[in-house]
Amino acid sequence: MNDNVKHLQIYLIFLCVASFFSCKQGNKPDVSDIDLDIKIERFDRDLFTGKQKDIAQTDIFLQKRYGGFYDDYVHRMVGDPTYTGAAVLATLYKDQAYTDLSKDADSVFKNMEAQEQGLTETFKYIRYYYPQVKVPKIIAFVSGFAVQTPIGDDYMGIGLDMFLGKNSRFYKAIVKSVPLYISRRFSPEYVVPRITETFAREELFPARDENRSLLAKMVENGKILYFMDQVMDDQIPDSVKIGYTAKQLEWCKAYEGDIWAYFMQNNLLFETDFQKIQMYLSEAPFTPGLGENNESAPKLGIWIGWQMVRKYMAENPKVTLQQLMADQDAQKILNGAKYKPKMEP
Repeated sequence: MNDNVKHLQIYLIFLCVASFFSCKQGNKPDVSDIDLDIKIERFDRDLFTGKQKDIAQTDIFLQKRYGGFYDDYVHRMVGDPTYTGAAVLATLYKDQAYTDLSKDADSVFKNMEAQEQGLTETFKYIRYYYPQVKVPKIIAFVSGFAVQTPIGDDYMGIGLDMFLGKNSRFYKAIVKSVPLYISRRFSPEYVVPRITETFAREELFPARDENRSLLAKMVENGKILYFMDQVMDDQIPDSVKIGYTAKQLEWCKAYEGDIWAYFMQNNLLFETDFQKIQMYLSEAPFTPGLGENNESAPKLGIWIGWQMVRKYMAENPKVTLQQLMADQDAQKILNGAKYKPKMEP
């Protein structure tokens, strides 16, 4: 990483989905007076259009128009620090895969009005709760599946090639590096949730090194998902926020009490050995050891943490969102939630 690129990892932590404490907000604050109108800059189109022009002129144009993003694109996303912009452009323009990918991205995203509307609403709510937040430029691009939602000094990127729709012809071809259980979520409806999650995790509430127990990580991740509840459109399903299938969601809802009992019986809440707890926090097609015939959902620690935080806020209506996000006492949140889901009979 360098100074310009804070985080270029692909955010595929498409955490989980809601149980009966859905906490849908019919009483969200009025943000209509917040002056904000996000427009997504189409670097992907400007780059592709340059294929028909002089490479040196295109390089200069892209540098002037996109500045730091173009530098990061050339030196971190599709090239390395030894590349020049002109060299990267020459390589891309000769690559048929780049041409095919760009055309597919342009076809799927003929316009991005829905994403612009969703991001505008989301960042209005973020501004309502955190008025000092600087709203980044939003730039759309393709990078050959290098990165999905990068953050730079003054921008956030949308890697359109990682939102083409689960049936895109490209995703089966990259299955060795990106399994289908992940790429099934590479669809346009995930753009706003993934940008929201990445901004929350990296800009607003970065993970704390001292939060090492499973309980601390459950609450930490649960707060991020609860924050997403508060700042995104209520019409966005929890399944899209978290990335579960409908079947995985139903499994979690049916066995919430059993999952909680499993954590308690195996003394997992205060376990700090990451090798022992990572299976309850990480991406996977299912959770080993829970459920029959591999039908369990993944990231069960994160899902339970979300329900715990929702219950805590329901039990403590005077706690503000800002107070919740600043509170690092996971035990306090567990106790205050009075979280005791019933087991399946």
